[in-house]
Amino acid sequence: MNAPLGVSSMVRGLPIYTEDGDRMTSVIAYVYKNHSLAFVGTKSGKLKKIRVDGTTKNTLEYEIVQVVDTGPILRDMAFSMDHEHLYIMSEKQLTRVPVESCSQYETCSECLGSGDPHCGWCVLHNTCTRKERCERSSEPRRFASEMKQCVRLTVHPNNISVSQYNVLLVLETYNVPELSAGVNCTFEDLSEMDGLVVGSQIQCISPAAKEVPQIITENGDHHIVQLQLKSKETGMTFASTSFVFYNCSVHNSCLSCVESPYRCHWCKYRHVCTHDPSTCSFQEGRVKLPEDCPQLLQAEKILVPVEVIKPITLKAKNLPQPQSGQRGYECILNIQGNEQRVPALRFNSSSVQCQNTSYSYEGMEINSLPVELTVVWNGNFNIDNPAQNKVHLYKCGAMRDSCGLCLKADPDFECGWCEGQNQCTLKQHCPAQDSQWLELSSTKGKCTNPKITDINPVTGPREGGTKVTIRGENLGLEFRDIASHVKVAGVECKPLVEGYIPAEQIVCEMGEAKPSQHAGFVEICVAECKPEFMARSSQLYYFMTLTLSDLKPKRGPVSGGTQVTITGNNLNAGSNVIVTFGRQPCLFYRRSTKHIVCNTTASDEGFEKVKVSVRVDKAKIHQELQYEYVEDPTILRIEPEWSIFSGNTPIAVWGTHLDLIQNPQIRAKHGGKEHVNNCEVQNSTEMTCQAPALAVDPSHQSELAERPEEFGFILDNVQSLLILNKTNFTYYPNPIFEVFNPSGILELKPGSPIILKGKNLIPPVAGGNAKLNYTVLVGEKPCVVTVSDVQLLCESPNLIGRHKVMARVGGMEFSPGMVYISPDSPLSLPAIVSIAVAGGLLIIFIVAVLIAYKRKSRESDLTLKRLQMQMDNLESRVALECKEAFAELQTDIHELTSDLDGAGIPFLDYRTYTMRVLFPGIEDHPVLRDLEVPGYRQERVEKGLKLFAQLINNKVFLLSFIRTLESQRSFSMRDRGNVASLIMTVLQSKLEYATDVLKQLLADLIDKNLESKNHPKLLLRRTESVAEKMLTNWFTFLLYKFLKECAGEPLFSLFCAIKQQMEKGPIDSITGEARYSLSEDKLIRQQIDYKTLVLSCVNPDNVNSSEIPVKILNCDTITQVKEKILDAIFKNVPCSHRPKAADMDLEWRQASGARMILQDEDITTKIENDWKRLNTLAHYQVPDGSVVALVSKQVTAYNAVNNSTVSRTSASKYENMIRYTGSPDSLRSRTPMITPDLESGVKMWHLVKNHEHGDQKEGDRGSKMVSEIYLTRLLATKGTLQKFVDDLFETIFSTAHRGSALPLAIKYMFDFLDEQADKHNIHDPHVRHTWKSNCLPLRFWVNMIKNPQFVFDIHKNSITDACLSVVAQTFMDSCSTSEHRLGKDSPSNKLLYAKDIPSYKNWVERYYSDIAKMPAISDQDMNAYLAEQSRMHMNEFNTMSALSEIYSYVGKYSEEILGALDQDDQAGKQKLAYKLEQVITLMSIDS
Repeated sequence: MNAPLGVSSMVRGLPIYTEDGDRMTSVIAYVYKNHSLAFVGTKSGKLKKIRVDGTTKNTLEYEIVQVVDTGPILRDMAFSMDHEHLYIMSEKQLTRVPVESCSQYETCSECLGSGDPHCGWCVLHNTCTRKERCERSSEPRRFASEMKQCVRLTVHPNNISVSQYNVLLVLETYNVPELSAGVNCTFEDLSEMDGLVVGSQIQCISPAAKEVPQIITENGDHHIVQLQLKSKETGMTFASTSFVFYNCSVHNSCLSCVESPYRCHWCKYRHVCTHDPSTCSFQEGRVKLPEDCPQLLQAEKILVPVEVIKPITLKAKNLPQPQSGQRGYECILNIQGNEQRVPALRFNSSSVQCQNTSYSYEGMEINSLPVELTVVWNGNFNIDNPAQNKVHLYKCGAMRDSCGLCLKADPDFECGWCEGQNQCTLKQHCPAQDSQWLELSSTKGKCTNPKITDINPVTGPREGGTKVTIRGENLGLEFRDIASHVKVAGVECKPLVEGYIPAEQIVCEMGEAKPSQHAGFVEICVAECKPEFMARSSQLYYFMTLTLSDLKPKRGPVSGGTQVTITGNNLNAGSNVIVTFGRQPCLFYRRSTKHIVCNTTASDEGFEKVKVSVRVDKAKIHQELQYEYVEDPTILRIEPEWSIFSGNTPIAVWGTHLDLIQNPQIRAKHGGKEHVNNCEVQNSTEMTCQAPALAVDPSHQSELAERPEEFGFILDNVQSLLILNKTNFTYYPNPIFEVFNPSGILELKPGSPIILKGKNLIPPVAGGNAKLNYTVLVGEKPCVVTVSDVQLLCESPNLIGRHKVMARVGGMEFSPGMVYISPDSPLSLPAIVSIAVAGGLLIIFIVAVLIAYKRKSRESDLTLKRLQMQMDNLESRVALECKEAFAELQTDIHELTSDLDGAGIPFLDYRTYTMRVLFPGIEDHPVLRDLEVPGYRQERVEKGLKLFAQLINNKVFLLSFIRTLESQRSFSMRDRGNVASLIMTVLQSKLEYATDVLKQLLADLIDKNLESKNHPKLLLRRTESVAEKMLTNWFTFLLYKFLKECAGEPLFSLFCAIKQQMEKGPIDSITGEARYSLSEDKLIRQQIDYKTLVLSCVNPDNVNSSEIPVKILNCDTITQVKEKILDAIFKNVPCSHRPKAADMDLEWRQASGARMILQDEDITTKIENDWKRLNTLAHYQVPDGSVVALVSKQVTAYNAVNNSTVSRTSASKYENMIRYTGSPDSLRSRTPMITPDLESGVKMWHLVKNHEHGDQKEGDRGSKMVSEIYLTRLLATKGTLQKFVDDLFETIFSTAHRGSALPLAIKYMFDFLDEQADKHNIHDPHVRHTWKSNCLPLRFWVNMIKNPQFVFDIHKNSITDACLSVVAQTFMDSCSTSEHRLGKDSPSNKLLYAKDIPSYKNWVERYYSDIAKMPAISDQDMNAYLAEQSRMHMNEFNTMSALSEIYSYVGKYSEEILGALDQDDQAGKQKLAYKLEQVITLMSIDS
């Protein structure tokens, strides 16, 4: 309240919003369009948005945003200048939050119902936004700001049959703006067509036959699709309504057909449901109403005894008369899974009868079995049975073994007791002459020979009142039969109606016995006391005298809950016990002969002694026993007032009357869960308890202390101590121990202490004198423990050998691993001798190696023939290894290729693929973005670029422009490629014109080449002109389909095969060298010992599904392991959609439950002489079959690197080198090289140390002669991959591919080159062959083979790249016509494929000749094909941006271009120079 100075009355503020849970910490407000908006920050880091319209009642909290993860929002908040953002401060960050987030609402009703006054619905853009951000929002009905303005849509008709096509639908629209730009109607993904707007109505046509959805029976009789209206102006759906396609034919019964909500009719005689009644063959057979359906009527219960021949007559209506050629009626009964068909007779349309037949079912456990009954005609035409009539088959004898049970059966069954056979039967099954058949209705319908089988209880007090239960057979059929003839031990026992079960059970209440009566039998008469109706029990009933002797305990708390045991004799007699203490009942618990146990209730008479009274039935036991109610116990103090989350730490408790409590317990409740632990009473004022655990979720165990919501004691029924209000009991986090090391074994010398590291070992209790009671066992022996906050020091007991270490505290046990205490011993004599012998052998071995090396180097000058022979011998020697490796790879590849068919290959989309080829290495090229110009110039620039586009589309200008640029000395090779790519992106939509220009430029190039007396074979060899790059781009555009349908699969298989084969052996993660390689530059030249492990990886997407086995080498770095695991888990997921290895951590889950993060570098990494070796699985000693998981990167791990500088520089350096993805041309040259870390001088290595550093000089690296062992590996790898290389070459060099013809572009371009050769009188076949090879394989295919990442969404590492380069080189050699001469200096890759290249050359020649023989393609066909290609990829690139990029060259060379245009006659006629000047004027900045 505020009191302004000098005013008597207060100014009172009205609270408009109150919050009691999450406290408010800051507030700021502003007014938006007559709404006051308050923004409130809270203690938990949330921002609440509140709209205030007047008084309290009109306050709305319309949105809550979590701004800060932890901690409160601080007091200061501020708006941005335009009030569109709010700046919010917390302890650690400053956050900018938008004032509104309208875009989160996806429908008009969500948007306008959100309560945010900033938000409205932008109708044709179908988005929730501010009004000022909605285009043309001021026009009527384009922007909705109230719920009633939301667009609504109705359609008439709103359902049609699936067999109706192209039906006219009329859509009535409400609140729709004018649609002059047009509208499309879309039926989800079925079809789309133009809508016709007529006033507020829109007319659409329903889908055509092939687009209508298939409706399958399981999915019901209809399919709902969304009929959507899409504005042509915005391309967005702005309204939709449900539309139903229904399928009557799904219904196979008349009632379900005509009761369906759709226009379905039933054809009675054809037994089909249809939407078109005219298809019914008979007029009278059409049914539209349920009451006209053929159907069975509700019948009385149909009872059929088993094995009795009997007809079943059924009432019905509208039964059809079978027509000529149709079969009659049958009844089908499904008895216990077996179908029984019975002929049936149709009397008339309202009656049918199943013929005389007998039925049966298995077993005597069921006396009546309801059976499904179906009436059919003509084989399988069902008659509806809406009343679900069933036939009840029954057996009289089943479960009715006595006369009483038989006569008790349902009278409708007509069962009776056949005395001669002693069984329950139908009358006709009981032979009349020698048997009497009893039935319920007859005058003699009484069962003889009643029998008593059991009585309970068999003892009771003389005073009576005991309820005795008598069980037996034939104990009467009505209560009156036994109402007055029951005696127990000679005493009248009065039967009770509520306990009587006819024929089976009598319950009666005992009268009082005389003192002379002690025991006796139970005797009954049924109806009359004749011998055949009388029964006597075999058990005796005894009368007992009950006595009490004592009770304990004799006192207890006034709140009750004490369990009292009363002792005495015969206390289990009778049927009902009542114990009272004074006026309070003691709740009966259990009893035996000597004891009654009961629980006291609270006394309302206060503290006093009361009399104990026990009643059994009507007997009151007289014995003076007393029980004292005393004061409830109290709790005065507990110590210590803390524990750990797991509890089980000792607590001492002081109070009063504690010894009254029999089973004291201590409790703590947290998060809705309660934990209880036991206490032990020492005396009336003291007890010791074990602290209860606190219910803290183990996955969210905080590092903070927690207070329980409730803490107290369960002391019998004492309610006041369940929650102690005055205690500050606190729980601290559990101690956490670390494992000794990854192997779990700690090696020690005798006498040295064992150190267990951990945290939270001493709880941070105020006062600081908290101690936990730790026990550490080494083997079975305890050790003396010294505790600090982060470690336990344990004096190891006098043991040697291996022992398990176990630490216990509170309720927890943890084993950090084993200790191995080794005995001290000096080297023995045998050890010294063996070391000396080993040293001698090593020296001999080194000498032998040196001699062998000398001899090898002399032989290296032998001739080609010797080398070839050697290669052939090696090849046959390796053949077996190859076969095995191939078979192994083949199975792996088979797994791979089985997933590749169709969608399995991760092809890039057309745009990404063309961008990667046209502009390699540039991720976000301007041609993919909108043109970026300042607003004030936008109109002029767009006008200028449109004029420039007209010029580019003018052949005279374009040719002049290209020739002028090419004649400039400063126009570099890169510029030529760039201009060619930009021109092709602009002409993507006009490929006929682009082809025409390309042919002209190529013709010019050929002329120029021949004039300059260059060798004709050099044509198109290098990319030195715009034309050559344009040719590459032209093929790139036109061969995409061929790549996708044919060549992509073998190329992808080859890539996968190489990758898999490389990964089978070690790959050095730093130098990129591998054991299996095609390239000698990338071959590991030394023996690496490694083992293949199979790790089980937890599936990150579904933790509960089975683990995925992944093959891994123990010499792999952790990053390599992560990549292999990612490959295995996401084998069908494109590379760009997978998580990155760098973002994941590898977690090793050991059998002990411990989890450990493995990393390439951490504190365990080994460093020797400035060489730091990356961690591998072998370094961590991860065994075969281990369980690992990929988890998101964590900031800290216990084995993270301490030296941040080393980690930062080295790790990032080799990470980058492994993952380098620059332009493809530069990839070869970027062989990773690790330079020493400048700060620490440490060099990284993995499998081989880098030779540049001179540490190892094994083998002369420059020598072309590869020693045999390496050649073997090259050959083995080559043999294994041979099939995949052959498949790829065969696909590329054949004219017919699985039914799809040779791409027209190839035939057309080859014919053009042949025409040019004819024109210039070049008849040398070698020249023509070379032109074609330079034009297609060299220009296009080599690029694709070396860079499969241009076509597929994959990651290519440096070793795969090196192998692909060898394949690409072989491919180029196959296309060459020059002789393949080999010598000792030939590169290894040429030697490797020397035997294959001649056959590849034959393939190429055959391919070129086959193409030449094919019929020529007419210009008309080619233009049609090009037009189709243009249309398919019309809008892939932003033409304006591409034009702007091309124009930058006009700006650079404007004078030269204008000069060239002035000198050209045709350009002069068309005033092209003038037009270009107009463009320059419009585009200039200062205009």
